[in-house]
Amino acid sequence: MIELYTSPTPNGYKASVTLEELELPYNVHAIDLQSGDQKKPEFLAMNPNGRIPAIIDRDFDDLPVFESGAIMIHLAEKAGRLLPTEPQSRARVLSWLMFQMGGIGPMMGQANVFFRYFPEKIQPAIDRYQNEVRRLFEVMDTHLAEHEWLADDFSIADIANWCWTRTAKWSGVESRDLEHLSRWSTAMSARPKCQAGVKVPFDLALLIDGKEEEAEKFAKEAQNIVQR
Repeated sequence: MIELYTSPTPNGYKASVTLEELELPYNVHAIDLQSGDQKKPEFLAMNPNGRIPAIIDRDFDDLPVFESGAIMIHLAEKAGRLLPTEPQSRARVLSWLMFQMGGIGPMMGQANVFFRYFPEKIQPAIDRYQNEVRRLFEVMDTHLAEHEWLADDFSIADIANWCWTRTAKWSGVESRDLEHLSRWSTAMSARPKCQAGVKVPFDLALLIDGKEEEAEKFAKEAQNIVQR
């Protein structure tokens, strides 16, 4: 059994979608980021960095695992799915997983901070991160023009990237004109397990298609999280 400690964010969804796709049993523990649950001693005992998601794997002597990418790898290896054991195929999956962790995630995260959360609009910073996100989207689009999935088959690499790219509107980045990225995103969104995973602990549809008034209210409330 997996104990999942998470919040409705792209990184949190990476863990819950993976659990759903692998059909592993798990319990959900919602972490209230605005109240600072992630900084409490009991959470820091699982993840000293004070970030979600984190898991406890009851099948491995209550093993704590943190960092969303590490969680995905651990779960895929545990289930024997979505991460090949053959070296070449495995390397392709891990390459695109790290593309998300080192590129898509950090750049979209910073775009969100400067575009949505900072009370002062610093346009050069907004432009810098939005432009880089768009460039990364174009990298994916070019690759997906010749591949159905990011690696050889559907894998944790697709899950990791999709959990972030689906929130492009929240980052203020246009992606609908990228034909191949859009085709892949539609295929991901149509998967029942992906749909289920982005409702854990609850569905924050605001990140995808929220009205501007709702977006402004949420962004203002979330400013204290960015400053923690």
